[in-house]
Amino acid sequence: MNLQFVADGLLIGAMIGLGAIGVTLTYSILRFANFAHGEFISWGAYGALALTGAIGFLVGQKIEPLGPFSFGWNVLLAGLLAMAMTGLLAIALDWLLFRRLRNRGNVIVMVMASFGASMALRSLLEFAFSSRPAYFSRSIQFGIPFGFGIRVTPDQLAMLALTVVLVVVMHLVMTRTFIGRAMRAVSENPALAAVVGIDVDRVIRATWLIGGALACAAGIMAGITVQVRPYMGFELLLPLFSAAILGGIGSVPGAVIGGLIVGLGESAAVQIVGAEFRAAIAFLLLIGVLLVRPTGLFGMRD
Repeated sequence: MNLQFVADGLLIGAMIGLGAIGVTLTYSILRFANFAHGEFISWGAYGALALTGAIGFLVGQKIEPLGPFSFGWNVLLAGLLAMAMTGLLAIALDWLLFRRLRNRGNVIVMVMASFGASMALRSLLEFAFSSRPAYFSRSIQFGIPFGFGIRVTPDQLAMLALTVVLVVVMHLVMTRTFIGRAMRAVSENPALAAVVGIDVDRVIRATWLIGGALACAAGIMAGITVQVRPYMGFELLLPLFSAAILGGIGSVPGAVIGGLIVGLGESAAVQIVGAEFRAAIAFLLLIGVLLVRPTGLFGMRD
């Protein structure tokens, strides 16, 4: 029995889950669907790639890979810097565009503006880096056999481990820190949260920062295990929203689990019925769950 599609689905689902965390937080706190979120994935991946090259240039020597992985310490440092920069990009986009529209209270206009921002960011990225695929490394890795036809490369194992670490950190932030509790309070009732002394603007900035940073991490995962392209975030956009809705809007664990379900569903679809039906199978899973539980797996009724 060949279960390679399970490993592939978990890796795809981990990327979708990380990106979906930002989608679910943005929707629950800011009350609108941000269709520019996928571009944070692309910008984060290209930012990390550019910083990796810049660090190598400054060091002035070839940086050896870490153990069995295809990347060196420069990719790790560049990834951290890119996550911070992508978070700041998200904050800047909110300050330049969404904040002004949010004050007018028109959600539909904000959604349409996010479409425009998405196209603008994607076009800028394509203009700066061209549409040709780019790679963090072109070295060939051999998969480690795990039985049942499953083979996983060291890079893929590292990316799955990164996902676990980031999800645990996010859980601790949301449950053990003041800003996490403030974000949950604002998602429940922004007006009441402001009355009790919570700085709503600070919570909004934290939401954009976290969402952008996690989207960048998802982009780096895709870049290391596959390739970097300007349209990579756009192609992941519908799975991101599917995962966020499936897991329950506002739930960080739900977004991750929803991402894993979508990833496994798409991978199984490729194995069973063909690649052209992968998106359809994922949305059939979404519809099936919502028919049973309209609020999603971990969503709460208002």
